[in-house]
Formats: sequence, structure tokens, C-alpha cells
Amino acid sequence: MPEATRPGLDRQPAAVTAMFDRVAPRYDLLNLVMTGGYVTRWRRAVTAAIAPQPGERILDVAAGTGTSAVPLERAGAEVVASDPSPGMLAAGRRRHPHLTFANADALDLPFADASFDAVTISFGLRNIGDAERALREIARVCRPGGRLVICELSTPTTPLLRAGHRAVVQRLLPALGRLASADPPAYRYLAETVLTWADQRALAAVIRECGWHDVEYRNLSRGVVAIHRGTRPMDAA
Repeated sequence: MPEATRPGLDRQPAAVTAMFDRVAPRYDLLNLVMTGGYVTRWRRAVTAAIAPQPGERILDVAAGTGTSAVPLERAGAEVVASDPSPGMLAAGRRRHPHLTFANADALDLPFADASFDAVTISFGLRNIGDAERALREIARVCRPGGRLVICELSTPTTPLLRAGHRAVVQRLLPALGRLASADPPAYRYLAETVLTWADQRALAAVIRECGWHDVEYRNLSRGVVAIHRGTRPMDAA
């Protein structure tokens, strides 16, 4: 994979965390507005891909305010919503007091080996300073035979759609950020992460390199978003 598109390139953890602290109060609302409501459909697809079962332990990494963790908990799973941003966690605890939240860095998760049946991360992997290290750390806390589900913004499947998507990300996303957020630079940063992120096949290859088996992906909204799935090998140490 070209160095310019490697996941997590030049993400400074402290700066990223501070940015999310600032946008936390309106982050979920802005996501809904900026995606035209599609984020709700994408999250439903993620829940279906995880297929949570009653009694399972599931870790939601970079969970923000816990929006993605709520349907997993409603399915009867024991869910931990982890995030490094105190601002996101504070907003999440106010909105979802029944959820279990943990202040946790994806590069150094404070959980025992093989302690979760499934691990998921939605729209957060591209913001991690070293995504490959995070994928290996996530593998550590997932039990052998356990599953990984990643949902991330990706590369549209046709040249015309890619061109339109690039224009929207470059112009509309920062413009909406200026109108609706007290932190417009945050949305310029988020636009840059989308445009420099790995495409579906490249990310699948990285996931395999990091110790996951049976890696596959599914495009949503013609590749604007992709869900990647993998399995922790049964013979994993």
C-alpha cells in the first residue's frame, strides 16, 4: 500500500483527542446532518454484521458517545463503549447512563487477553495514530474464534461517484462544519482523513497482516462506506 494512504498516517493522538472533546456536544447531530441521515442506515448494517447475542461480551472501540453501542446492549450483549476522549465519554454518559463506558486508547487497551467475543469500531480507525498497531491490540483482547467488524468511510466504486464524493468532502463538509460547529478546523481535518484513507482492498490487506483471518468487506452506499469483517484464528496465542 502506498505510504500516502496507509491507515492512520500522521494522526497525533493528543490533538485528535482534544478535537473530539471540542466537538462532542454536537457530534452525533452533525453526523446525521452531514450524511443526510445515511449514518443511521450504516449503523443498522454494522449491528447486523456483528450479530450480537445475549450474554456475549462486545467491545466498541472509539465508540464516542456510545450511539453505536446502544443496539448491541439492547440485543442482550454485555457492551463496553471505549473512547480516549473525555468529552465524548461525558456526553455519552449523559445520554446513555445505562451503558458501560471506558476511557481507553486503542493502542493500549486496558483489558485482559481474549476477554471479548467481538470487537467493533465505527468511523474511528482512520483517526488512530497507528491503525495497524490498533488492529493487533484489538486482536489481543478478542478471544480465539471471536469476530471483528469495522465500519469506515471508504472509496466509491465508480469514477463519477468518486469525483462527486471528493467534491462533497473537500467543500461541503468543511462548509457545514463552519456553519454548525464551534470548531471548523476539526471538520477540515476530518475531510482530510477521508480523502487520504485506504480503499477497501488495501484496508482488507492490512487487517489480514495484523492477524485476522477470513477477512471480507461489503460496500454500503456504493462504497462511500465499507464494512470489513474478520475472525480471530482459533489457534491464536
